[in-house]
Amino acid sequence: MFEPAPDLPRLVSFLHAGRPGWGVLRGDMVRPIPGGLRAALEGAGLEAALARAAGALPLASVDLTIPVPDAEKIICVGVNFPDRNAEYKDGQEAPPNPSLFIRFARSFTAHGKPLIRPPESDQLDYEGEIAIVIGKAGRRIPEDQALDHVAGLTLANEGTLRDWVRHAKFNVTQGKNFDRSGAMGPWLVPFRSPAQLDDIALETLVNGERRQADRTSRMIFPFRRIIAYVSTFTTLVPGDTILCGTPTGAGARFDPPVWLTPGDVVEVRAEGIGRLVNTIADE
Repeated sequence: MFEPAPDLPRLVSFLHAGRPGWGVLRGDMVRPIPGGLRAALEGAGLEAALARAAGALPLASVDLTIPVPDAEKIICVGVNFPDRNAEYKDGQEAPPNPSLFIRFARSFTAHGKPLIRPPESDQLDYEGEIAIVIGKAGRRIPEDQALDHVAGLTLANEGTLRDWVRHAKFNVTQGKNFDRSGAMGPWLVPFRSPAQLDDIALETLVNGERRQADRTSRMIFPFRRIIAYVSTFTTLVPGDTILCGTPTGAGARFDPPVWLTPGDVVEVRAEGIGRLVNTIADE
């Protein structure tokens, strides 16, 4: 249910002997592909790159990284599920346009590695999300053509330091960008059909307890709308990664709030994409 379809390759980025690489994961072996993932997207694309996979490395011999470690932009969408909007209890209807903010690649870690709780805050929270990776550049992309610009799908835990998102009046940048406070991965699944996104289950579990659950068909701003809106003001280029919003149920919404602590295990999973699993550790 939560694993990619058998005909869809799982593309991973990694370090091997200190050098970056990427390739196709098959079982417990990785078949490397020459060049970089972002370069492949900028060139002939994923499907052409897959034909160049050669050799094999044991998965245990590589150090996984986030799927696109050198993305030009990582853009995040806030408040994108109906119940999330209600959580704010401000009496306002859902906004007419997406709320957006930027994260840096350094704020994410890979599948299987701990999210890092910094000494400045004990309010580390989880946000399970689906992320789309752009494969074809575009500006002012029409909604009916938006999915033509998607190369692949991955998962994200958009880890947040809640008190630090309130350090200023108009932004959340600080609380969203502590080093290794979030995660992305474990792989990139090539996008081949709208059915991979239109109505799939997205869930987050903490220590085996399901905390978040919703379906992409209920998103306030669908994937097509997000791509069209973002590309209005900035050119989307291959490798750009967009995190598309989290369901209700983050730890901040409990009474009292429930924060992540060292030893906790957080699992984000989505139908047809996979499972992103991370523990928590103190810096």
